Amino acid sequence: MGSLASLIHAPPGDLLALLVILLLWLGSGWVIENPPRSRPSVTVLMAVYRRDWMATFVTRSPRIFDATLIDSHRQGTAFFTSASMIAIGGGLALIGNSALMQEIAADLPLDAGQIDLALKVLLPVGFMANALLKFIWAHRLFGYCSILMAAVPNDPADPRAFPRAAQAAEINITAAKSYNRGLHSVYFALAALAWLFGPVALTLAALVTLAVLLRREFWSHSRAVILRHLG
Repeated sequence: MGSLASLIHAPPGDLLALLVILLLWLGSGWVIENPPRSRPSVTVLMAVYRRDWMATFVTRSPRIFDATLIDSHRQGTAFFTSASMIAIGGGLALIGNSALMQEIAADLPLDAGQIDLALKVLLPVGFMANALLKFIWAHRLFGYCSILMAAVPNDPADPRAFPRAAQAAEINITAAKSYNRGLHSVYFALAALAWLFGPVALTLAALVTLAVLLRREFWSHSRAVILRHLG
């Protein structure tokens, strides 16, 4: 309740910076997943390759490579799930240790006098909590995908082969979308740490994070490579 009261009575600059980072987080995620048709994002482009992967999977024999690849996807989500839980636990432990919080505020040039320091730590924890939920769901979806892949008949002439592969592709794409959303939250969690140094630092960090994400999705070298021979 103390942190909530601090937020309600926070200076306008802090409230504005908080609103900016939340809007950039939500807005950039929407643009990346719903880009203009004239300039698709890396996320959208990779969905095409995921569908092609499952279509090729039907005729590949043996299918060891596909099983290994989907397992590596699950390992990646499991790693970030564990890392998110550790980050959340560390943040909550810090919030619960008022003496340590006061020492941090005294030792570093933090803008802790205008708004409760616990609230500033709670913001990145909130982003990491969202990331945790996305990674957990992505891990489960990749598991569903592996089961659907296992249910694809070995005979490409079987009428169930390509429809089931298409189902696996859509689950794979959904899992990747959840995984990307988790990474998106991690990026903004790192930016949220800048709030410890004041609202201006938070706003600048959010803008830098936005620039990094948009460049990687729309103007990166990897995107140019992915676009080659697509279609």
